[in-house]
Amino acid sequence: MTSAKNSAERLIKKYPNRRLYDTQTSSYITLTDVKQLVLDNEEFAVVDAKNGDDLTRSILLQIILEEESHGAPMFSSAALSQIIRYYGHAMQGMMGSYLEKNIQAFIDIQNKLAENSKGFYEGKPFSPEMWTQFMNVQGPMMQGMMSNYIEQSKSLFIQMQEQMQSQTKNMFGTFPFVPTDPGKK
Repeated sequence: MTSAKNSAERLIKKYPNRRLYDTQTSSYITLTDVKQLVLDNEEFAVVDAKNGDDLTRSILLQIILEEESHGAPMFSSAALSQIIRYYGHAMQGMMGSYLEKNIQAFIDIQNKLAENSKGFYEGKPFSPEMWTQFMNVQGPMMQGMMSNYIEQSKSLFIQMQEQMQSQTKNMFGTFPFVPTDPGKK
């Protein structure tokens, strides 16, 4: 099996009837239960019960699809369209890495805010309700900070592209290319 990465990882098997079986609890579970594992930061892998193929990403994408279909979506249609356009593009790997690093930066900022706020609430971490109250008050300021961060990130990305173009021109400019005569055979 390709998904048994480590012994601490919870194994969930997906059967042809589309049911998910949690081998730790010896019971069938739903996508909602898998979502709860994610929220609880539990390590798990979903594998095809027949052939052992890793299906974790497809299950996580199903959960995102359900979340996007209900309530307030996180991604606009324009953002999703842009992401789709990067599949098969030469920059696909860089785009994935860029998104991952920006999400991690956002998580780091949120963790730092939560850490700094512990003193305000008797050492307790922010609950979802407290985050809602905080964002209602601080939302505009946070949006401004995120906009500044995105603009800086965009500028760095453009600088990186320009630098790569310059390096490519310099590298290929040193090769003596001989023009070929299309009329010669």
